[in-house]
Amino acid sequence: MSNDTMLGGLYLLMAAMLVLGTLMNRREPAARLLTIGLAWVAIFGIGFVLLTFRDNLGWVAQRLKAEAVGTPVEQGRETRIPMAIDGHFWVNAKLNGHDVKFLVDSGATTTTIDRNTARSAGIEMSPRRDLFVRTGNGIIRVASGRASEVTIGGITRHDVALEIADNDDLNVLGMNYLSSLSRWGVEGRWLVLVS
Repeated sequence: MSNDTMLGGLYLLMAAMLVLGTLMNRREPAARLLTIGLAWVAIFGIGFVLLTFRDNLGWVAQRLKAEAVGTPVEQGRETRIPMAIDGHFWVNAKLNGHDVKFLVDSGATTTTIDRNTARSAGIEMSPRRDLFVRTGNGIIRVASGRASEVTIGGITRHDVALEIADNDDLNVLGMNYLSSLSRWGVEGRWLVLVS
């Protein structure tokens, strides 16, 4: 018999003894005793659940924070990004150490940032802007560049190819980052990235 099994059995025995002892000492109507008994069973039931999942409580706290604030949850090699209220996956990343908010887009071939983001992150852009890219909003002109590193949660990729757009509202994490991962996909309301 394992220590966890013995600990669980001891807990249940103590709970039952406390509930029965409390009920036996009272001289009240049966309905009131039943209510008190059920209240004690509920209290110890909650205690039992907390004891059972004590190792996972840290994960639950992180997940609740992620749902409330929209931050990624990291666990080992895995980073989970909650779905935003608009139905998209937005992630705060580090681009050459600079904070950048990206829309995760598996339909984008290459990670794309705007010119202001490129300047802030120290990305050198090609002088030519004769590349054209088809987006959901039409065709745009872009320059090319490379990021020394892109970090999301605990996952870092080096020497990442970028497209740099003229407009100032476009930061898209594309397939060139996602395909470098060992696994990625959507599980319920979470985007799961595994390095």
